[in-house]
Amino acid sequence: MDILGTLGELGIIPVVKIENVDHATRLAEALLRGGLPCAEITFRTMYAGESIQKIVAAQPGMLVGAGTVLSVDQAKRAVSAGAKFIVSPGFNPLLVDWCLEQGVVLIPGITTPSEAMLAMSRDLIVLKFFPAEALGGISYLQAISPALPEARFIPTGGISAENMVAWLKLPFIHAVAGSWLVTSKLLMEGRFDEITRLASQAMENVKTARQTAEVK
Repeated sequence: MDILGTLGELGIIPVVKIENVDHATRLAEALLRGGLPCAEITFRTMYAGESIQKIVAAQPGMLVGAGTVLSVDQAKRAVSAGAKFIVSPGFNPLLVDWCLEQGVVLIPGITTPSEAMLAMSRDLIVLKFFPAEALGGISYLQAISPALPEARFIPTGGISAENMVAWLKLPFIHAVAGSWLVTSKLLMEGRFDEITRLASQAMENVKTARQTAEVK
């Protein structure tokens, strides 16, 4: 599977923080019902690895990655659990080099052209732009992207149903990622139908963005 290609085709990556492993398979099912077969399970809780393992076992058609990966040790645990890609909030050379040596798909986080150039020097061209809105949002990326013509970005941080179309219309955006699709509140309240609705809406937004971009 071309994992980065698939993420680009989907256009949206749900960022999920799981605090109860019993929610893992149900949230995967909810996303799948909404037409979104992808999730980034963050290593912000102790349940990330087990949750990834459960989803992979129950829903083999789901593309599951690990997010907020800060170290090689976390990356090892994520891959052992079945994660197909790793997302990091920043650029950690040790983590980058390990993933490259192991053939693991990595999306490192960047905030500056210098960090983007470091990633590109290792042939990493799909990059997480984080925290997107706090750093200046679309105008910031529009300013730096001409100097980095090969780079493709996945903005994360402040992305929502309201602004995702504006982001996805930009030619240098590979996909967007956000946590509004699967919030801790929705999980704790068991509102999986709402997760399905939000996923379906997000996929419609992706179509809208790309149809508009094509017209232009």
